[in-house]
Amino acid sequence: MARALSLLDELFASEAGLGVNELARRIGVNPSTASRLLATLESAGMVQRDGQGPYRLGLRLVTLADRVLSRLDLQALARPVLVELMQSTGETATLSVPGEREAITVDSIPSRSSVVSMARLGRPSISHATAVGKVLLAFGGGELPPDRDLVALTDRTITSRRALAVEVAAVRERGYGTVFGEREQDVNAIAAPVFDNTGTLAAILGLQGPASRLEDPTRLLGTLQAGAATLTAALGGRA
Repeated sequence: MARALSLLDELFASEAGLGVNELARRIGVNPSTASRLLATLESAGMVQRDGQGPYRLGLRLVTLADRVLSRLDLQALARPVLVELMQSTGETATLSVPGEREAITVDSIPSRSSVVSMARLGRPSISHATAVGKVLLAFGGGELPPDRDLVALTDRTITSRRALAVEVAAVRERGYGTVFGEREQDVNAIAAPVFDNTGTLAAILGLQGPASRLEDPTRLLGTLQAGAATLTAALGGRA
C-alpha cells in the first residue's frame, strides 16, 4: 500500500507523466515491482496511459476527489485558519464567499485588542471600496461596475471605472488587495483569494484593523497568504 501511494505521489508531482523505470527509481523498487503495482492501480482506474506511453493519474481519482470535495464544509475548514490569522496578527480575520455581484462575509474572528475593527456577518463587500471586493473583481471573473455605481464613501474611495480597472489589474498581478480608509475612513485591510480544485475563486480571506494601528496592512501579507494557501490546499486547489 505504501509503495502504491508513493507511485501516486510521484505521478501527482509530474506534469508529463512518468515511465515504469523512472517511477521504480523514484520510489526505490525494481521495475518489475513497479510494473506490478502500476497494473493494479491501472485496473482500478487510479492511473492510466496511452499505449506504451508514460503513466498519468487516472480519472477515477478525479471522481473520488470530487466526491470528497463536495462534502467539505468551507466554514468548518476555514475556522481554524481564521483563528490562527487573528492570533498571529492581532487583527480581525474574515472569511467571505463570492456572490453574484459582491462577496459576503460569512465568518470572522474579532481582534482581542481594545480597539477593534468589527466585521458584520452577512455584510456584502463593496467591490470598489474593500480589499475583499477588489479580490472578487480580480479573480471572480465579474464585470467592473459602471461609473454611476462607484459611490464615494470616503475621500479615498475609487470613483472612476478607469482607475478601478488599473487597481484590479494590480491586484490580479500581485495576488492580493488592500484598502486604506476607502469604505470606512479609519479602517485599513488586506485580502487574498482562496481557490478550489477547479481553480475557481472559492473564498476570500481578509485581515482588517484600525488605521491608527494597521498603517500598512501589507506587513501582514506573509501570514495572510500562508492562511490562504492552507485553505486552498484543504479544498483541493493549488495556490
